[in-house]
Amino acid sequence: MNERAKDRLIFALDVDDFDQARYWVETLKDKVGVFKIGKQLFTRCGPAVVKMVVAQGADVFLDLKYHDIPNTVAKAAIEATRLGVRIFNVHALGGGQMMRTAVEQVEGYCHQAGCPRPQMLAVTILTSSDQATLAEIGIERPVDEMVVRLARLAQASGFDGVVASPREAALIHAACGEDFAIVTPGVRPAFAAVDDQKRIMTPAAAIAAGATALVIGRPISAAADPLAAAGQILEEISAALEG
Repeated sequence: MNERAKDRLIFALDVDDFDQARYWVETLKDKVGVFKIGKQLFTRCGPAVVKMVVAQGADVFLDLKYHDIPNTVAKAAIEATRLGVRIFNVHALGGGQMMRTAVEQVEGYCHQAGCPRPQMLAVTILTSSDQATLAEIGIERPVDEMVVRLARLAQASGFDGVVASPREAALIHAACGEDFAIVTPGVRPAFAAVDDQKRIMTPAAAIAAGATALVIGRPISAAADPLAAAGQILEEISAALEG
């Protein structure tokens, strides 16, 4: 298996209890580079589920999308770092000061503790949002313009990358350069259902557009053979990386 492809596949642990989460980690850890823990699972199980994944020898993307006053977000970011997560995120809409404070305090903690700094990502515009969604909350600028604006703000604030729709990946790649990470949900291989995502793309197309990692959940977990589905996605990612 192409290890580069595995490292780019993030499986969304969108389940509602600890045992289900452990089942998916044990089942997929040889094919998946990172497991994403979101609000539902973390609210139900807390830090114990993060520790379980780490104990299995797998990496964690803690997807809690922090958005609060700068000091509160920074303190939460330090706690995420203490848990040993590989990646965590905030909402870029929280602003530059919030992001800069988080970076400064996490880097200070990592220096003192002698531990590696997690990859810090900022969410731009959720993949379930479209132009009508933005207009509803008073944002009149086009989605793609807002995504690039927020990506540049995150980069200027010291963040390593963003979470964004694969359909904006090429724009972010052009605006922020090759070293800026672009983690994309809203990825659906041809064999999977669209579900509630609106701005979607296939794995190969997302990688070709500049995505550095793909968050995929239901196309694997809802498949008749989840391991085969994960393998098929890895093959598509590998082909895109080699192409």
